[in-house]
Amino acid sequence: MKTDTLKKLKAMRLPAFAEAYEKQINQELEYGSMSFHERLMLLVDAEYDSRHNNNIKRLIKNAKFSDSSAFLGNIDYLPDRHLNRDLLESLADNDYIRQGLNVILIGATGSGKSFIANALGVNACQSGYKTRYIRLPELFSELEAARIQGKYQQVMKQFQKLPLVILDEFLLIPASDQEQRDLLELMEYRCGQASTIFCSQFMPEGWHERLGGSALADSILDRIIPSAYTMRIDGDVSMRQRKRTIKG
Repeated sequence: MKTDTLKKLKAMRLPAFAEAYEKQINQELEYGSMSFHERLMLLVDAEYDSRHNNNIKRLIKNAKFSDSSAFLGNIDYLPDRHLNRDLLESLADNDYIRQGLNVILIGATGSGKSFIANALGVNACQSGYKTRYIRLPELFSELEAARIQGKYQQVMKQFQKLPLVILDEFLLIPASDQEQRDLLELMEYRCGQASTIFCSQFMPEGWHERLGGSALADSILDRIIPSAYTMRIDGDVSMRQRKRTIKG
């Protein structure tokens, strides 16, 4: 009877429940004093926790982070970086995602803005939010390829509907006319509905020119900046250099 029950649990795709049930069978003395409801609760918790953890792993994998090990607790609050600890700690509850607000991280190459963005993304995945990390040049290339293949709207909708998108290397290269239109299409849908983290080497004041300096640039920035938290990351030495170990 026990063997049949295990087979049925596995057939119903309840592997963690089955494993916990088998453990209770093999350790009857340890669990014998517990009530039926207590033992059932342990079985249900085992399956729930397993599914929850597997879902988080799947979300992190699908997000395609440049650093999936990034963790908010590992951010170095070195004095010369002038990081806004209060802001980062407030972002940890993901309320900005629920409100559809944006985050702008400004810093030079190696300042650690990508690590912070990845850490916020991993944190979002741990709370069940679908996330995607992508470099802006890569996004434009993906949209252009989709346009050629006749799948532009399909790919655009995928990015539009994600609760959190991280755009790294934002406007590192000035955007072409088509790229400006793509960015407006993306932000038009996401404005107030979903959150975007922008990682850039340039202050928002310089984005207008890199977006062509036209009314189109005004429209794009109007959908990004008013609803965004902005944090500048300082530091004369890059985080890569700080962590580099030279072996003789």
